[in-house]
Amino acid sequence: MSKKLFIKTWGCQMNVYDSKKMADILASLGYASVEKPDDADLMILNTCHIREKATEKVFSDLGRLREHKQAKAAKGQKALIAVAGCVAQAEGDVILQRAKYVDMVFGPQTYHLLPEMILNATGDRRVVNTDFPAETKFDHLPEDSVSQGPSAFLSVQEGCDKFCTFCVVPYTRGAEFSRPPQQVLEEAKRIVDQGTKEITLLGQNVNAYHGIDAAGATWDLARLIAAIAELKGPERIRYMTSHPRDMNDDLIAAHRDIAKLMPFLHLPVQSGSDRVLELMNRKHTAAEYLEIIAKLKQARPDLALSSDFIVGFPGETDADHQATLELVRQVNFASCYSFKYSPRPGTPGAVMGGVVPEDVKDVRLQELQTILFDQQRGYNQHSVGKIMPVLFDRKGQKAGQLLGKTPYMQSVYVDAPQRLFGKIVDVRIDKATQNGTAGTIVTTEETLNPSHERTAA
Repeated sequence: MSKKLFIKTWGCQMNVYDSKKMADILASLGYASVEKPDDADLMILNTCHIREKATEKVFSDLGRLREHKQAKAAKGQKALIAVAGCVAQAEGDVILQRAKYVDMVFGPQTYHLLPEMILNATGDRRVVNTDFPAETKFDHLPEDSVSQGPSAFLSVQEGCDKFCTFCVVPYTRGAEFSRPPQQVLEEAKRIVDQGTKEITLLGQNVNAYHGIDAAGATWDLARLIAAIAELKGPERIRYMTSHPRDMNDDLIAAHRDIAKLMPFLHLPVQSGSDRVLELMNRKHTAAEYLEIIAKLKQARPDLALSSDFIVGFPGETDADHQATLELVRQVNFASCYSFKYSPRPGTPGAVMGGVVPEDVKDVRLQELQTILFDQQRGYNQHSVGKIMPVLFDRKGQKAGQLLGKTPYMQSVYVDAPQRLFGKIVDVRIDKATQNGTAGTIVTTEETLNPSHERTAA
């Protein structure tokens, strides 16, 4: 009889990838994934330290998991609770002190050691592992046991050497590390063989990729994308998240030359003020960012752009805020993420002077989001009437509905038969909102009604 595994994942796509790999590792121990923690034998919270009040959200969920653990104990059965990911890495001691019922705390670099940690936690001992092992976890990962579906994540780079003053990633994910290209290509082949059509390459600074091949040559991200594009099977390639400092000419040219590389790029800028960018230690100016955008647009005129913004960073003035609004107007983004600054323990930003009052942050965020949401709505509205290839990779909220993505990363809801799941189909965009679009399949009668499904008239 298999054991039940419950994993709740917060945060970035890298955490989603990590959770999938943890499930693959634990499958070899007889754990089957379940959607709810009820009666689970192992419950893992895979945490993210980026968002506001991240630690408190973890403790809130831990309280609920404790009830399930106690219910198992009342039946004479044992359940383990684990906290993984970046909050575990940064605040493992705090978790163990405040939540005595947590059995395991481990960072994002150690989940390949899960079998050993579970064995050590099955007695009365508690396990904590927040090391940065000399051997990379990627050398110990099992092959995918279950298809990721039509659209899959593939981690190629991890960690960060940039040390932005607002960011905890260098302290929780460690220094930049790039997987060898052959290892990446082998995983890409496996997931394509399982039916994946779209691969998204992941990294904290994915365009800083510098994998070394067997001959000792260093590959950059552009070369890796080109090699994946040559594989038989993948029809779409994406990558995220990038840093402006690593947006080299070869990668820009890849957007022009590689047809499988989708015309969408998430390139965080964080602020339009050079003074704030310097305080953030971003290592680029607003003008340099705009120059990169101009080069990208020249290489791929239809490129859809996305970014991240932080408002209210310590020391930000009204003039700095206006500089951000002006940059947004110049670029005209297809979609963006925007947040109020909140300090992360252990980062330089957390001890900076010039704290911006919360009510000022609120006003600035509203002003910024008004422009960003208008741009996003306008971008989607501009698509109405166009016919686009849509990859159906999710089921819609309603019966008889599929949800897919355009090449420009727009969500599209379509009434469609379930057998089109996983396929790329031409869709006419009929309606648009701020967050997505809806459309109608525009294709041959044979696609909609294959001969083997037709009935005689």
